[in-house]
Amino acid sequence: MFMASIETVTLAVADPTAAQDFYKAAFGLDTQLRLRASEEPTTGFRGFTLSLTVSGPATVDSLVGTALDAGATALKPVAKSFWGYGGVVQAPDGTIWKVATSAKKDTGPATRDIDEMVLLLGVADIAASKRFYVEQGLTVGKSFGRMYVEFATGSSPVKLGLYRRRALAKDVGVQPDGTGSHRLVIGGDAGAFTDPDGFAWESSAPARTA
Repeated sequence: MFMASIETVTLAVADPTAAQDFYKAAFGLDTQLRLRASEEPTTGFRGFTLSLTVSGPATVDSLVGTALDAGATALKPVAKSFWGYGGVVQAPDGTIWKVATSAKKDTGPATRDIDEMVLLLGVADIAASKRFYVEQGLTVGKSFGRMYVEFATGSSPVKLGLYRRRALAKDVGVQPDGTGSHRLVIGGDAGAFTDPDGFAWESSAPARTA
């Protein structure tokens, strides 16, 4: 059975050099994440978030701390919740990042290791978007009615989920309204297309592993 893979996430930013410096300093990202120059107009919530899943609270604190030191803005301070521990920051280029763990306690010292990178797309109609992506060849891994869909992306370096736009915005502490470009291009082996909410995909060669 074909299982679509997402190899890269490309952020369209005003200053790729500055963005690259930020992401290396903040999270140590340099393979799955790509950058390209863009002056496309965009305002408010861009309709997506990127999440970094890590092993424990100390690593969450470390990554959020270096992101803030590198120039990020805190949207939600790190805190415990019923599902674990995490916080949300906004990069200088405007991209929203959540850093989180399901662990309530540390079992070791803080590291810089990222277990998973997850792209969440905020969509207007979960059922319609789910149907669209299945038609593109993606396989549903988990589905919670009209609330959330997670796709099975195998050993892909980037996981993909769909969330209701308003719920996603609320989760990261911003207003749901936004206009203009998403400033995002998803690279994978599902082909080149644009989904019902305007998210663009392109065919991508596999990213080189670090």
